[in-house]
Amino acid sequence: MNPYVSIIMGSTSDLPVMKKAADYLDGMQIPFEMLALSAHRTPEEVADFAKNAAARGVKVIIAGAGMSAALPGVIAAITPLPVIGVPLSATLQGEDALLSVAQMPPGIPVAATGIDGAMNAAVLATRIIALTDKDVADRYNTWRDGLGKKIVKANQDLKEIKYDFKVN
Repeated sequence: MNPYVSIIMGSTSDLPVMKKAADYLDGMQIPFEMLALSAHRTPEEVADFAKNAAARGVKVIIAGAGMSAALPGVIAAITPLPVIGVPLSATLQGEDALLSVAQMPPGIPVAATGIDGAMNAAVLATRIIALTDKDVADRYNTWRDGLGKKIVKANQDLKEIKYDFKVN
C-alpha cells in the first residue's frame, strides 16, 4: 500500500502536534506515512523526498515546521504536489512560523493552517483526495455530517444545565 499523504516534521519533537493529522487520516482509512526531515539539517533528504513523492503515489504533503518554518516552502519549491504547511508554536507563539508558511513567493504556494493546525491539514488533504476518490469522499461526507450532529447534541445537553437566571 502506497501512502496518499506524507506527514513531514522537522523532528520528532513536533510529533505531539502532527499526531493529530495521523489520527484523523487513520480514522478516515487514508494511507499515510510519517517522516522527520529537516530543511536545514537534512536538505539532500528533503530534496530527494520532494522529487520522488509523486512517483510513489503521494497525493498531498503535510509539512509541520516551527521557528523559520522553511520545510513546507522548500518541499513546495521542489514538488508539483499540493503542500499544506502547519506552523508550529515553537517560538513567538508560532506567529513567526505562520508568517513564514503563509508568505511564500508567487508561483510556490503552500496552503497554511492555523498555528498547530495539524488536524485541519489532514481534513484539507482529505478534501483534496476526495475530489478523485469516491470512497474517501463518502467517508469525508459522513464525518462532516457528524460535526453538525455534535453541535445539535451539545445544545440539547446545554438545555439540561440549570441556573436561577438562565432563560433557555
